[in-house]
Amino acid sequence: MKLLKSAVITTTLALSLNATLVEADVCLGMACMYNRMTPVEGINATLVQIHESLKAIQARVNGESADSKEASDDVIIENIKEALKLSKEINANDKVDRNRNRANGDLKKAREAVQAGDLNKATEELKVAEKRFNDLKGMIDLSLDDRESQQTHMMNRILGTEDKKAGSRK
Repeated sequence: MKLLKSAVITTTLALSLNATLVEADVCLGMACMYNRMTPVEGINATLVQIHESLKAIQARVNGESADSKEASDDVIIENIKEALKLSKEINANDKVDRNRNRANGDLKKAREAVQAGDLNKATEELKVAEKRFNDLKGMIDLSLDDRESQQTHMMNRILGTEDKKAGSRK
């Protein structure tokens, strides 16, 4: 009887804890911090922020900005920081991640140039970063093709079938 009573209490406790966890939308680990969008969406969102930064620099250079110098610098820096945050969503594979880090380095150089007051250098760095982020789209497509070819090769090995496209094995 004691065993039955403790089993009922344990089951009730487990079910009540499970119900509260489902309602709370608990997120564990680094996977919940990012991955709210696909890598291509992350690239596009980052590119939008880079374009906003370039627009703000262009407005500042043309004198269209009615704000003070510090305020417009803050807007440019905030756009660059937002681009850096959004770039963390680009999560496809190691090759894409290495190149994303290089593009982030260009964004950081642009932020430092804005802080130093060199808007020409900041514009150059933002354009380099924009090109690198655009190149990431091609790397993601390539990685999907690579993944498919690897799966095909693995399936051929498992099934013992010959793949005439793969070349000869000795």
